[in-house]
Amino acid sequence: MRRKTIRPSLRLALTVSSALALAACATTPSAGDSATPATQAQVPADIGTFFEHYNEAQLALSPQTKAYRGIRDEDYGQWNERSKAADEARDALRDQWLKRMRSGYDLASLSPEDQLSYRLFEATATRSASLDPFQDYGWFFDQMNGEQSGIPAFLINTHAVQNVDHARDYISRIEGIEPLLDTLIARSAERANDGVMPPDWVYPYVLSDIRNMLDAGLDNAVLEDFRSEVNELDISETERAALVADADAAWRTHAAPAYSRLLAEMERQQTMAPDEDGIWRFEDGAAYYDALLEYYTTTQLSADEIHNIGLREVDRIQGEMRAIMQQVGFEGTLQEFFEFTRSDPQFYHTSREDYLAEVDEVMSAMEARLPEYFITLPEYELQVKPVEAFREQSAGKAFYQSPATDGSRPGTYYVNLYDLNSMSRNELEALAYHEGVPGHHLQRGIQTGLGDLPPFRRYGGFTAYTEGWGLYSEELGKDMGFYTDPYSDFGRLQMELWRAARLVVDTGLHHKRWSREEAIAYLQENTPNPEGDIRKAIERYAVYPGQATAYMIGKLKIMELRERAREAFGEDFDIRQFHELVLANGPVPLSILEEQVDNWIAEES
Repeated sequence: MRRKTIRPSLRLALTVSSALALAACATTPSAGDSATPATQAQVPADIGTFFEHYNEAQLALSPQTKAYRGIRDEDYGQWNERSKAADEARDALRDQWLKRMRSGYDLASLSPEDQLSYRLFEATATRSASLDPFQDYGWFFDQMNGEQSGIPAFLINTHAVQNVDHARDYISRIEGIEPLLDTLIARSAERANDGVMPPDWVYPYVLSDIRNMLDAGLDNAVLEDFRSEVNELDISETERAALVADADAAWRTHAAPAYSRLLAEMERQQTMAPDEDGIWRFEDGAAYYDALLEYYTTTQLSADEIHNIGLREVDRIQGEMRAIMQQVGFEGTLQEFFEFTRSDPQFYHTSREDYLAEVDEVMSAMEARLPEYFITLPEYELQVKPVEAFREQSAGKAFYQSPATDGSRPGTYYVNLYDLNSMSRNELEALAYHEGVPGHHLQRGIQTGLGDLPPFRRYGGFTAYTEGWGLYSEELGKDMGFYTDPYSDFGRLQMELWRAARLVVDTGLHHKRWSREEAIAYLQENTPNPEGDIRKAIERYAVYPGQATAYMIGKLKIMELRERAREAFGEDFDIRQFHELVLANGPVPLSILEEQVDNWIAEES
């Protein structure tokens, strides 16, 4: 498995996928395009062919998904259609294919693998449909997944330029920013007028992102990337200059005016934005939050149950932290130990280069040990990359982007080094295991490489499974003998505590009607994270309701199932086989994962 780290002193590689959020909006067809050949003909005898046809129907309606997967065809210069009619057509397409599958195939007569695909397609479609009643409750511009930064991130990280035609497609997409943003501006304004908008404190982040693009003029991040891309092409200087001139003109004539209109609309909304943080304030906010919790956790746990699980886990993890506090000889309360690890300079790097160098060391040591714990390993390169400057102020502290199927884009661990005082060295090891290996890169690299599975299984996912695996991977590092520094082990617990506390504050914000300040105070009292880290996290949970609860719920289930198998097999328990079982089918709901483990135990016992 190849890996590279991109230093901030070098030019950033700009061929990585932009955001996981693209997958959520990547199947939006244009109005009137919902009819497809599969809705007009009998289903094929082979359900695998049915799923291939569904994939083709989705891709035909989603230029951005094609680019994300490394498909560069006649749609390469287009954006997804983002109108309300397109959303409705996308939903109709999903429902049509689900209906056809149910009527066209007898589940009992399918092979075991096809039965699983049937059930997962059904689960994916019904899970998506569960949020249909609440589609008007989302927003298009926020600090987490907002299109003000998502659009340039897509161009920079997903639109690869391998020839002149690709460069022309890039220019076409720059031109297309105008109608795309205008559509989203109009929809955002309509929702804001109905009272659906993020809290007031979100707008400075959004406005900062917009101004970063506008104030840079023709030296903005998009055009800088374009020039770098065309500089790599084997073309004449005259042709290169013409491409750059056309890109500049496209930005000046189309993109910049649209960004200016977006700026004006966000300034308008800022004057009327609410100061309440939770989605309970919406008319059907309680039902919306319940639907989100089920969507993300793939369980039917109530908000109160999740809240109480969080309180229980916070208490357990803090007990383990006290043991480390005694190990290092610290005298004082746990909160005083929190303050020590939060504020002492020894726990923070002073340069981005030093942080990335330590990540290199951690990943190298882990990669060498993977064969002892895993049968299948990812074939794709892992690269570590700082978040780009144009969005680092608003982006999260770390995230992962999947590789392209053909290997043209590596899997990427993004680390946000904007504020090194929010990136504790204590957490560095666990964070690398979560985002890199054996976490997201291993799991999603394996998933992407499962070429015999239907595309919706290779590219889709369930948050509780994916993020549960990431959190599980942090503790697996402990089982493998890492975290030899007690402060690094404390950082592992710190990150697990963070995910347990999320259960408390997410449900606090959106169910118990806590204010942002109440949620911040809870984390300040119960976690060792720095204040900036805490504020950014609470701001994330406020605009991304429910998502953060999936991590701990998923991890607890994976741990429960592992211990169930260990108890059943005794000395014959093979952790490599357990990991293969969990990973080999790609993401599944937690209930199906439990079923798979129970079947394995029954068959092998």
